[in-house]
Amino acid sequence: MKNRVVIKSSKAGMVVNLDPDCSFSELERAVAEKFEKSARFWGNIQIALILQGRTLSASEELRIVNAITEHSGVEVLCLLDQDAERMARCEKALNEKLMELSSQTGQFYRGDLNRGESLESEASIVIIGDVRHGARVSAKGNVVVLGQLRGSVCAGVSGNENAMIVAMEMAPLQLKIGEVSCHYGDRGRKIGRGPMLAFVENCSICTKPIKKSGLSLLNLK
Repeated sequence: MKNRVVIKSSKAGMVVNLDPDCSFSELERAVAEKFEKSARFWGNIQIALILQGRTLSASEELRIVNAITEHSGVEVLCLLDQDAERMARCEKALNEKLMELSSQTGQFYRGDLNRGESLESEASIVIIGDVRHGARVSAKGNVVVLGQLRGSVCAGVSGNENAMIVAMEMAPLQLKIGEVSCHYGDRGRKIGRGPMLAFVENCSICTKPIKKSGLSLLNLK
């Protein structure tokens, strides 16, 4: 039987060669089985991932990543693309999508927030940058930080405890959602590894890693 998934290590990260001929559902199952069987070998590691051998859509790439992370201790930090032209197309499409979302729903802020700086939004907000120690963000909706969160964030400031806070790396001084808050000391404390989601459950701030469906829960309104 043909080996549909071949895993290799490289200086850049983990290379996964995919069978170009089988159906995608068969490939997805093969990836899940491969990583489940080799989970003890890889252990709990953070890697950059390179997918080769087959042309995939963005949604198919996401499903492959989910198959890996949900069946092993491997945490995919990013997908590396060796095709410069495709990278440029993806970046253009991402920027267009961000502009579309910004005009239709929430607010986008590009740049880092430094100590003493604050940012407020009447809706949800996506920050493309870091929220550094001593910086503050507040929004009536959700707060998404596409970078490091090391300052203080308040989501759902109008009392909305269904709001959420997302960060690619979460080490905050304080998180507050609605009227529920949690302090993490004067220096902050790193929460988990990789992208994290904070939400209210049983009148407390809870956090969990984002894997398959965390971001789909967010409504930027």
